[in-house]
Amino acid sequence: MRIGEVAAKAGVSVRALRYYKQQDLLRSSRNPAGQRRYPDGAVERVRLIQQLYSVNLTSRTIREVLPFADSGGASPELPELLGAERDRLDRQMTDLQNVRRRLRDCITEARNHGGTGSSS
Repeated sequence: MRIGEVAAKAGVSVRALRYYKQQDLLRSSRNPAGQRRYPDGAVERVRLIQQLYSVNLTSRTIREVLPFADSGGASPELPELLGAERDRLDRQMTDLQNVRRRLRDCITEARNHGGTGSSS
């Protein structure tokens, strides 16, 4: 598959694909004309990379996770690394739930007071 096809199917920019290649997250080869060619599973891999980036994992961490996602083989350090990331996400989700609860309370309070600001 050509770079533009992968980008379109995965919903990312060509620039993002080049960055993933630079970060050693995505592999490609070149055809005789020098065009980048990606394997059939590239779209799914890019989607996984996007999901991992969306929860603020670093390129280094993603590079550690991808081989496990590909083959099920993991380095001895991977469980500890992923456990730390899971704990970070748990804290982030708790923080987001607290912010959501505060926003809900503010909305309720604003509605109960007719949305008018009181200067007393």
